[in-house]
Amino acid sequence: MKQEKSGVKPFLSLIVSTKIPKVALTIGLIGSIITTIVGLSIPLLTRELVDGFSTATISVSIIIAIAAVFILQGVIDGVSTYLLASVGQTIVSRLREKMWKKLIRLPVSYFDKQQSGESVSRVVNDTGIVKDLISSHFPQFVSGVISIIGAVIILLIMDWKMTLLMLISVPLTMVIMIPLGSRMAKISRGLQDETAKFTGSIQQTLSEIRLMKSSNAEKFEENKGINGIKNLLQFGLREAKIFALIGPFMYSIVMIVIVVIIGYGGIRVANGTMSTGSLVAFLLYLFQIIYPITSFAMFFTQLQKAKGATERIIDIIDLPLEEGQEGLHLDISNMPVRVANVSFAYGEEEPVIYDVSFEAKPGQMIAFAGPSGGGKTTMFALLERYYEPTVGVILIGGTPIHQLSLQSWRSQIGYVSQESAMMAGTIRANLCYGLEGWEDIRDERLWEVAKMAYADEFIKEFPKGLDTEVGERGVKLSGGQRQRIAIARAFLRDPKILMMDEATASLDSQSESVVQSALSRLMKGRTTFVIAHRLSTIVDADNIIFIEKGKVTGMGTHQQLIESHSLYRTFAEQQLT
Repeated sequence: MKQEKSGVKPFLSLIVSTKIPKVALTIGLIGSIITTIVGLSIPLLTRELVDGFSTATISVSIIIAIAAVFILQGVIDGVSTYLLASVGQTIVSRLREKMWKKLIRLPVSYFDKQQSGESVSRVVNDTGIVKDLISSHFPQFVSGVISIIGAVIILLIMDWKMTLLMLISVPLTMVIMIPLGSRMAKISRGLQDETAKFTGSIQQTLSEIRLMKSSNAEKFEENKGINGIKNLLQFGLREAKIFALIGPFMYSIVMIVIVVIIGYGGIRVANGTMSTGSLVAFLLYLFQIIYPITSFAMFFTQLQKAKGATERIIDIIDLPLEEGQEGLHLDISNMPVRVANVSFAYGEEEPVIYDVSFEAKPGQMIAFAGPSGGGKTTMFALLERYYEPTVGVILIGGTPIHQLSLQSWRSQIGYVSQESAMMAGTIRANLCYGLEGWEDIRDERLWEVAKMAYADEFIKEFPKGLDTEVGERGVKLSGGQRQRIAIARAFLRDPKILMMDEATASLDSQSESVVQSALSRLMKGRTTFVIAHRLSTIVDADNIIFIEKGKVTGMGTHQQLIESHSLYRTFAEQQLT
């Protein structure tokens, strides 16, 4: 049975898990309560002041008391508002930390199914809704309840008949406001989902801006974006309709009650059964009752939104971490890699790898070749431990790699892909990316690895050298330059195992020559796995694994496969030249 995640209890449990700053929350709430109680004295003091005017004597002491009350109320209110806002900000900060720590440790399979923009929206927008409830709406609700109870008690003591007349408006208001609040909650949850969807869509478009422009897809993306904006507009207009009903309705109720109180109170004043000051106090208390009631609808609406946001936050927090956060720390130097009867399927789909077995001895170069979609990239993903085999095991020495911690395993693997992924930032930051204590790595070492990767010359040509900004995904650098920085990054890590997705496949001949020389240096003495697209890579491999539709149909050196594998022979002649 699926756990309920959108009730009040899970919401409270989530908030408590952030270790609420209890002192600040307590002082803030007490300050809010004191402010409300102090505010309840103002109408009584005003009554005395007005009744004093009626006797043609102005009480200086009452005026001073009113001024003191206003100042005290303002100071306490300011302090409590700040403290409660800081509590809300602290809670949302800790929630975001919790979600971010979880997100970056989720398995790759999660991101295969989930748009990154939606996850971003959950971290930023949904936690913001929780913050607003805690720091703003909840204190208003508490002070509103106190204000209503205090005002009603005082009014009943002052004049119970007038009070009952005034309170007739309360149930009438609640009858209208509760359904409107419920409707508002549904609209708000829809708006949250639509906002997440829209965020994911525009983030994807902007991250692939070059693809969009090269495909002349501006019109398509324009229409898609406008449709998303229109959907957000529709939700916004629905909210506006609710507010348009709430505002005039509350105004009408307040005005009717004021007119009734003034009319009835005027008669009482004329009859001498009520003083003018008491009538003024009644009107002031009326506002202290009506205003909180209107804010209650917003509180319950925000509570519904926060419960919905909680469901999505808990969905992320409850996801299982990528397997291997804990495990052995093992030096894998000079150890063979053995893949034993490995099969793999994405979810419930048909397996994309069937019963694959091979061994890579220390220092050997293993090349994966075969038709596109055959399973070469998936095999790489299994070796990197982005996924775990459905059947079979991958061993390093005699130890299954899933027994090693991810940190230990991946820190000893160097990966150079065709695309040479880079982060926005400087060349220095990209070289050191992910290394602990990278701030302490000396420039001499960085220039050394850059030279080994034949990257030092073009880096020196930049005015800022290692501190040159590369742009998002390294767009300010050429493909060859990005590849050489990726190779320098691998040199800096001194990996025991090297994985290359044919790093020269997309380069021009001049860049390819330089990058190939750098790769040859990097491969020396290391166990290397290569996804091969070119004949030059195949010829040099110690062992070639030919994969078709997830199955190994041939294994051996280039010459052995040329002689024994007809499809490989055709493949080599047609596709690897």
